[in-house]
Amino acid sequence: MSTSKVPAGFSPRLWNEDLAPAEHRKWGFYSLFAMWMSDIHSIGGYTFAAGLFALGLGGFQVFGALVLGIILVFLLMNLSGWAGQKTGLPYPVLARISFGTFGANLPALTRGLVAVAWYGIQTWLASRAVIVIALRIWPDLAGLTHNNLLGESTLGWIAFLIMWALQLLLLRNGMETIRRFQDWAGPAVWVVMLLLTLYVLNAAGWHVSFSLPGGVAKWGVAQAFFAAIALTVAYFSTLLLNFCDFSRFAPSRRAVTKANLWGLPVNFIAFSIVSVVVTAGSFQVYGQYIYDPVELVGRMDNMVALLLGAVTFAVATLGINVVANFVSPAYDLANTWPSKIDFRKGGLIAALVALVITPWNLYNNPQAVNLFLGGLGAVLGPLFGIIATDYYILRRQKVVVADLFHEDGYYTYTRGWNAKAVVSFLVAAVPTVIVALVPVFAVLAPFSWFIGAGLAAAIHYAIAHNDETIAASVRAAISLERETPGQLAGAEPPEVLP
Repeated sequence: MSTSKVPAGFSPRLWNEDLAPAEHRKWGFYSLFAMWMSDIHSIGGYTFAAGLFALGLGGFQVFGALVLGIILVFLLMNLSGWAGQKTGLPYPVLARISFGTFGANLPALTRGLVAVAWYGIQTWLASRAVIVIALRIWPDLAGLTHNNLLGESTLGWIAFLIMWALQLLLLRNGMETIRRFQDWAGPAVWVVMLLLTLYVLNAAGWHVSFSLPGGVAKWGVAQAFFAAIALTVAYFSTLLLNFCDFSRFAPSRRAVTKANLWGLPVNFIAFSIVSVVVTAGSFQVYGQYIYDPVELVGRMDNMVALLLGAVTFAVATLGINVVANFVSPAYDLANTWPSKIDFRKGGLIAALVALVITPWNLYNNPQAVNLFLGGLGAVLGPLFGIIATDYYILRRQKVVVADLFHEDGYYTYTRGWNAKAVVSFLVAAVPTVIVALVPVFAVLAPFSWFIGAGLAAAIHYAIAHNDETIAASVRAAISLERETPGQLAGAEPPEVLP
């Protein structure tokens, strides 16, 4: 990317067109709602609800935990969404407010690493559906499943590369192509899930028992219930940080709130109910509970139903991968070197890294998943706590947006790093990771996100609430807003499109 387009006074080390405040606001209510459908209508979303029975809870308890958990997610997600909508900024630039213009690379790359790993894993999981389709249409391909090349068969590699390449096509027009993909992908999965539900219920003779097998509540039912609530929030912990990557394109706060309401509590609860019904029905049909929808589809005798189901779950996994694991590292990597890396190049780098790590080997190694992804995931709570506290409490949503692209502005701190935010993060992250990974604290492990977010928020407020740099930036933002009523301080007004 050429630095000749950089506006006067802005640093090429901090600005490019993709990181700049959004001008075209085309992600209205429906696009954001469809985005949530794509995120939730996935293999992970399908298995999550039924998986809560393993905590030792009954049906009504699981349902109650899901309702309370997703309401909390809705409230917290609004914080990220409103900040993105007001400033028009993606997550790594929004993080500059609290961590500094260059210090923001710490929270950005932390989130990006989690996303890249899961990007590869979700791509591989989607490829399982491609294998189901291929073997049903061309049974002779079974011969390609018996060899091993870096942990995967030849057919496995072919299926993985197909899904890997399809996702790269979404780079063609950046976020606009992604918006168009989400607009139809999310609803399409709902249609097929309802058809799958009718298929299973019909095969089960319309008699389904909801007494799904559960585990034992090791620390009591109360702990299991609140753990289920906490795990529901943790399931969305990545997007709690970078939902602003999408809401920045929304025309109004109302559109964000309305989309979150219908896309999270309403849609998530409905999809969870359907998932549990299908899982329960699988026992009546096949004599065992099948928690993997791809396996369930693969057992269907009807070829049309099988192909439709497999294709849909492949598309669904692409949908969540794009939302949760593709957009974030594209922006996060662009933030590290704006003059050379734009959104498309950042996405390509993320995709290449996801290929090189051979994600099936990571996914099939419980220790690696627990230590790497579990450890990194545990620190997402502290990042949310710091950024939300800094933006909403310390700064009261007053930001001089232009200074986020200056090397000598209010958010430069010390050589681009805000030491207080870094200290808050490190002090809160250490106990959070210990709670998440050390077996002796297993009773608290489901609550690691809340522990981290709460600790970080309290620490950051304690050491930064009297910070004169923050106070000065707030005064400057208020002054600019008075000079340009109705316009965000230091930013050009967005072009709102229908």
